[in-house]
Amino acid sequence: MRILLAVDGSSFGDAAVSEVVSRPWPAASEVKVVTAFQVPLIPTPEVWAISDEYLPELERIAREQAQSIVDAAVGALASGLDDSMTVSGEVLVGPPREAILEEAERWVADLIVMGSHGYGAWRGFLLGSVSRAVVTQAKCSVEVVHRRQGKDEAKAA
Repeated sequence: MRILLAVDGSSFGDAAVSEVVSRPWPAASEVKVVTAFQVPLIPTPEVWAISDEYLPELERIAREQAQSIVDAAVGALASGLDDSMTVSGEVLVGPPREAILEEAERWVADLIVMGSHGYGAWRGFLLGSVSRAVVTQAKCSVEVVHRRQGKDEAKAA
């Protein structure tokens, strides 16, 4: 079985990692951990105001942060899963919903597992919901892991 595990460094992504670790999987299954990053566009017509090093540095920092997220998840999986399973990781570039869907199709994933931030309909519409887009557009099965929120977290959301 090929499991694509999409993480974002949040506690919701950590819940998805824990869910994958807690399950029995067929022998010789593969888990591929991915995260996606996108360098933001600069909303200014004065391109000359930005140094030539700014965008490459911004991309380098985003890539390093994304790689550390993937490395942490790969480490948690490697120590918690059966030795017969293969665990790998990759940083994807682009909008997360598109990058996850494209990688799942390219890698021929049997299952996508990801966490959900639990945005309601209105916030999900305004902020975008990666999990909703993946669930509705994926060509394979998708499991969305929800993490219970404590009272303080629920108030902040």
